[in-house]
Amino acid sequence: MISERLQALRQVMHREGISAFITPSTDPHSGEYVPNRWKSREWISGFNGSAGIAVVTLDKAALWTDSRYFIAANEQLSGTEFVLMKEKIEGTPSISEWIAEVTRKESEAGTKVVVGVDGWVNTTSDVEDMRAELATYSLELRTDIDPYAEIWTDRPSIPTGKVFIQKMEFAGESASSKISRLRKELKGKAILASMLDEVAWTLNLRCDDVLYTPFLVSYLLVTPETANIYINKEKLTPEVEDYLKAEGVGIRPYEAIAEDTAACTMPVVVNPAGTNYAVYSAIKTPVCQTSPIALMLMYKNETEIKGYRSAMEKDGVAMVKWMKWTLENVPKGGQTELSLAAKLEAFRAEQEHFMGLSFESIMGYGPHGAIVHYEPTSESDVPVKPEGLLLIDSGGQYLDGTTDITRTIPLGPLTPEMRRDYTLVLKGWIRLGSAVFPKGTCGTQLDALAREAMWKYGINYLHGTGHGVGSFMSVHENCALYQIRMQWKPTPLLPGMTLTDEPGIYIEGSHGVRHENTMIVVESDVPTITFGPYYQFEHLTLCPILTSAIDTDMLEESEIKWFNEYQQKVYDRLAPRLDEAHRQWLYEVTRPVIKK
Repeated sequence: MISERLQALRQVMHREGISAFITPSTDPHSGEYVPNRWKSREWISGFNGSAGIAVVTLDKAALWTDSRYFIAANEQLSGTEFVLMKEKIEGTPSISEWIAEVTRKESEAGTKVVVGVDGWVNTTSDVEDMRAELATYSLELRTDIDPYAEIWTDRPSIPTGKVFIQKMEFAGESASSKISRLRKELKGKAILASMLDEVAWTLNLRCDDVLYTPFLVSYLLVTPETANIYINKEKLTPEVEDYLKAEGVGIRPYEAIAEDTAACTMPVVVNPAGTNYAVYSAIKTPVCQTSPIALMLMYKNETEIKGYRSAMEKDGVAMVKWMKWTLENVPKGGQTELSLAAKLEAFRAEQEHFMGLSFESIMGYGPHGAIVHYEPTSESDVPVKPEGLLLIDSGGQYLDGTTDITRTIPLGPLTPEMRRDYTLVLKGWIRLGSAVFPKGTCGTQLDALAREAMWKYGINYLHGTGHGVGSFMSVHENCALYQIRMQWKPTPLLPGMTLTDEPGIYIEGSHGVRHENTMIVVESDVPTITFGPYYQFEHLTLCPILTSAIDTDMLEESEIKWFNEYQQKVYDRLAPRLDEAHRQWLYEVTRPVIKK
């Protein structure tokens, strides 16, 4: 089947005079999760991982992916022409290097080597970087062809889910108000919102077009006088159509976006890292900058903050029920990573306003906990035993908020190394989570707080320590703008920003430990003497951390005090929502930790 698809692709390439075609894992809106319509890389290669780039020449094929998928890609590409290219491994060529080498004979014969991409699924930034790199090898780039529109005969349609309104009781600000604020920021310019979170937030609309995120496939074009959503009209109910009209928003066909942007005579603000090249190319006077919408949605209003607190209480109830059930049922046997993930989702589904998971649950038992983004499958699923550590990273989508939480569950006997790592991660989690910092501080400046204790043991982790979280939006929000991580992210952390605190330790072949809460930046209660104001974090997540694995000798008195106060807060907020059995269980696991 893959060979037939490659043959069809090469026929188009030959006809169009293209020597190589690059297929990424992206869609027109630069989303984290790609609707089936745009899974062309998976269709042409057979590899279904979330990250990868397929490159096909007239006689060869290769696929680049990262270390998370080396094993899976090797298996899925077996029997095809595709050669696996392992990113960041010494000796692996870049895509441009590989194309230049494969097409060397064409170049030496004086034939112009043209590389093709679909401008609709490649961002402007990516295209410009690609063009520059290809030029160093005397390769040209063409961006105006989508061969899959022709050769993928049973290609899925653009998602047809029905759009619904995120009501004011959850949004806290009307769409017309947001558009008015936006126009003041634009000062006479227009703006194209291509990223789906920006459209959803601005218009207070939600849908189920994208896995785990309540977004609608659409664009938004706002000028000083007009605002139009570009969407397939079949997705809109009469209620939504009336709502948009009342908010001053017109409705245009999804396919009309390039035509309308081309007709726009004023400067148009675009984010080149989030706008596909096809639409960007249609704009007469693009103004490339960070989207004002992205900056606006970072700061949660009081209604959204209230919603977070409600959602976190409900999510905490589900987690408490799941933790108690897991600790009681794992010793009985018969539980696996997948069965425990399903049980947690069932407990969440009992909660009011639950709309689904915010990402695929990471349920890693034993050595699987050391795989940072491990997601159990029917092939990888293993029994969970009453020993060692179980790492669960999961979250829910609720109408009133998005949750993201990680807990590491001690299931029985532990090694000294497991206790050490459990406690080191806890120390980092507490130190970051209890930080007080002056205005102007960014996430990079705080990142070392989460790592310093484990650094003294010669231990580190390579992922970020904290990312933005949306309000019934994406669980990974605005990561290009602000995070807590070692790499430089200069955006200051200011009140209203929601982000995570999630240090971890991963020992290959043995265990993984991560503790994670979602937090919000608030004004500090520390009196300012000089150079204020000062800020701190309020922990929104409400769920106990089990204490049986803690080595209290490794904790400072101030850390124990802060931890006990957090555990007490968890009990006080969740106990009224629990029945007597769960309330008593929570009381026992949140009893104060005392230094031995």
